[in-house]
Amino acid sequence: MLKKLDIYIIKRFLGTFFFAIVIIMTIAIVFDIQEKYEEFIKNSAPLREIIVDYYLNFIPYYVNLFSAMFVFISVIFFTSKMAQSAEIIAIHASGISFNRFLRPYMISATIIAILSWFLIMYIIPESNKVKLAFEDKYVFTRFQNWERNIHRQVRPGIFVYMESYNVDAENAFRFSMEKYENGKLASKLTSDYARWDAEKEKWIVYNYVIRTISEGKQTITTGQIIDTVFYLVPEDFKMRTMYVEKMNIDELNDYIEVQKLQGTDNINRLLVQKYQRWAYPFSNFILTLLGVSLSNRKKRGGTVINIVIGLALSFSYIMLMQVTTTFTINSDLDPRIAVWIPNIIYSIICFFLYRKARI
Repeated sequence: MLKKLDIYIIKRFLGTFFFAIVIIMTIAIVFDIQEKYEEFIKNSAPLREIIVDYYLNFIPYYVNLFSAMFVFISVIFFTSKMAQSAEIIAIHASGISFNRFLRPYMISATIIAILSWFLIMYIIPESNKVKLAFEDKYVFTRFQNWERNIHRQVRPGIFVYMESYNVDAENAFRFSMEKYENGKLASKLTSDYARWDAEKEKWIVYNYVIRTISEGKQTITTGQIIDTVFYLVPEDFKMRTMYVEKMNIDELNDYIEVQKLQGTDNINRLLVQKYQRWAYPFSNFILTLLGVSLSNRKKRGGTVINIVIGLALSFSYIMLMQVTTTFTINSDLDPRIAVWIPNIIYSIICFFLYRKARI
C-alpha cells in the first residue's frame, strides 16, 4: 500500500518528468520550425497539416528518444532539491532505509517504462507513417530517382538482377532472373525492360528470353510481353532505416523474415532496430537508480552540480547507444548483445554508486 511519502515522491517525479518534456519539446519544435520554415513555404504546406500531420507526430518519436535523459535529469533535479532542503535527512531519520526510499522512484520508473514500451511498439510506428508521408510531400525527397546494379536473392535459389531501376516510374532496365535447383542453374529469364503493374500486382516483362535447362538440355523461349512474379515489389526499393520506423513490432518481425529469405545485407541494421525496442525501456530503471544514488546527499554546489553531472551522463548514455548501434551494423557483433551494452555498462556504474549511497 502506498504511503504519503510514496505519493509525494511519485507526484514530484512524474510532475518534473512531464514538465521537462513540455519545456524541451517546445524548444525542439521552435528549432525545427526555423530549420524547415523555408521548405514549408516553398512547397505550400497547409498550416493544418504542419500542425496535425507533422508536429503532433513529431512529438512521440522525440519524447521517447530522449526519455532516458528526461528521466535522469528529473530524478536528479527534484532529489537534489530534497537533499538541499534536508528532506532526505529527515526521511532517513524517521527510520526509512535507502531501499525503502527507492520504492516510489521504481514505481514511477515502471510507469514511464511501460509508457515507453507502448510508444515504441505501437504508437510511434503509426505516428511515423503520417510524419514521414508529410516529409516526403513537403520537406524533401527521400530517395534518388534511380537505383543501379541491383542484385538480390529474393527467395532461396532465386536471384534477380537489374542494371537500373527508376523509383518514380517503377521501371526496371536490363533485367534478369535466375532459378537454381540443387546448386545448378535451372532457368534464366532476361529482358530489356520490365514494368510494375499495380492493378495486377505483377511485373510486365518486355522482349524477353527464357532459357530452361533440364537433364543437360537447353530450351529457349522468346516473346514480346509476359507478366510474372519476381518476389519483389516497388516498396522494397524504398525501404530504408527510417521506413522501418513505420513498422510495429509484428510488421518488423515479418519484414526481417522476408529480408532473410532475400539475402539482404542489412539484416544487422534491422535486428538492432528490433532488439532496441525491448532494451530501451529498461534504461528507465537504471538511470532512475543512478540519479537517486548520485543526488540523495547534500553537497557543495547543490542542484546545479548534480544537473551538470546528470546531463553529462545522460548524453554519454545516448552517445554510447549510437556508437554500439553503428559498430554492430558494420561488424559481426550479435545485435542481441550489442543493444544491451549501454544498459550493462551503466548498470555497473549504478551498482557502485548505489553501494556508496547506502553507506
